[in-house]
Amino acid sequence: MNEISHPFDTETWEQLPALFEKLPEPVHVIMWGDPAMSEAEKETAVLLQSLTERFSQLSTQTLPRRINYDFYPVLGIMGGLAAEWHDFGVRLIGLPNGYAMTSFVTAVQAVSFRGMTLEAMTRIKLKQLNRPVNIELFSAADNEAGALMAQPLFNMAVVNEQVRTFFIMSDQFPTAVDRYSLNYLPHMVLNGRVHMEGVVGEEEILKQIATAVKSS
Repeated sequence: MNEISHPFDTETWEQLPALFEKLPEPVHVIMWGDPAMSEAEKETAVLLQSLTERFSQLSTQTLPRRINYDFYPVLGIMGGLAAEWHDFGVRLIGLPNGYAMTSFVTAVQAVSFRGMTLEAMTRIKLKQLNRPVNIELFSAADNEAGALMAQPLFNMAVVNEQVRTFFIMSDQFPTAVDRYSLNYLPHMVLNGRVHMEGVVGEEEILKQIATAVKSS
């Protein structure tokens, strides 16, 4: 694939093999959206196609828009076996550009490695969670801290099916920012009620998850 036919700069394109060629398990990326409806959906479809043409462990699928999603495109990162992909509740909403491309890579690795980069104690505590927690992480293309927070949150979703993590590109969807009156990124919202700002550790995330569960 030449430089014109894929959406990556030269430096990023050269770094991708180290990130995707040695994935322990295959990953399937579903895009809900319509490339004919918006430039972001069109660019995301091209991005995914360019990755799957190069890396055998990645496959993609495009499905129509769904009425239960407010913004598009929506990327679902699935794992398991091709005959029956497993949904770990890992989502990216919006075109993953800038630092959000790092978050996309993190999402793929979290699914393929089954969340093993989390601390052992975090995985043990997560196993005890038996009530649903939806985590919305708001970031932007120029927000490096958002990429840092995506890593543990995606892995938590993989470790416990009760956790679902939504990475939302707030710079692409201003109405999402208005919904929660966000003033600082990254911003996390748990179950629509508990808010966290900035970069925090796994222990603090677990504490806030417990608070969100109690207040639900």
